[in-house]
Amino acid sequence: MVAKRIIPCLDVNEGRTVKGINFVSLRDVGDPVELGAHYAREGADELVYLDISATHEGRHTFTKLVERIADHINIPFTVGGGISTMEDAERLLNAGADKISVNSAAIANPQIIDTLANRYGNQFVVSAIDAKLTPDGRWLATTHGGRRLTDKELFAWAHEVQERGAGEILLTSMEHDGVRQGYPCDLYAELCSQLSIPVIASGGAGSIQDIADVLTKGKADAALAASIFHYGTYKISEVKKALAEQGINVRL
Repeated sequence: MVAKRIIPCLDVNEGRTVKGINFVSLRDVGDPVELGAHYAREGADELVYLDISATHEGRHTFTKLVERIADHINIPFTVGGGISTMEDAERLLNAGADKISVNSAAIANPQIIDTLANRYGNQFVVSAIDAKLTPDGRWLATTHGGRRLTDKELFAWAHEVQERGAGEILLTSMEHDGVRQGYPCDLYAELCSQLSIPVIASGGAGSIQDIADVLTKGKADAALAASIFHYGTYKISEVKKALAEQGINVRL
């Protein structure tokens, strides 16, 4: 049985790690390389770095940061945020990233998933989906950090990115991001039962039990979290030990 993964997420703005609630109200929480190295020592299986810088200079800073991360961290890491062309992806992979995450650009141009998968392989391509629950009960994909609602229904879009060659899906519930009230396990269970590629659950971790629930009831292959690690609520080693005690297969 494949081990479940614990993945800290680091949002990066102009070279610093930040954290917000529902993608706003950002606070500085530390140096991305130092934090990443700390999480690697703690037993993180992978890391996700998301560039939320809006400027060209911010993108340049992020590329230099990826080079530093690759030099100092010995576990796989995924990078995303603002990747809209093959040149963007190539620059970051050449800088040392293990995987590329695409979100808004894939919704605008789904062919980019096919192109990336054909060029680098499915295992290099993560499709990030920021989903929002509408008043009529539908889950729709959003862009621009959740600010713009699209007409792409979550399950149909997830099937499409799988068919186009994405090797993994990183699904964030916008309602649950940063509020630490648990993941929407029913949503993840339904999605995971429909797909053949791994699903990373993002948005909602407030306790170890929240993580245990999304890995069992939610059937997710990995749990991504930020606040509980950035603010020292739990250590990754502590989380993994508790999960193992519940019979969940994790790498200790």
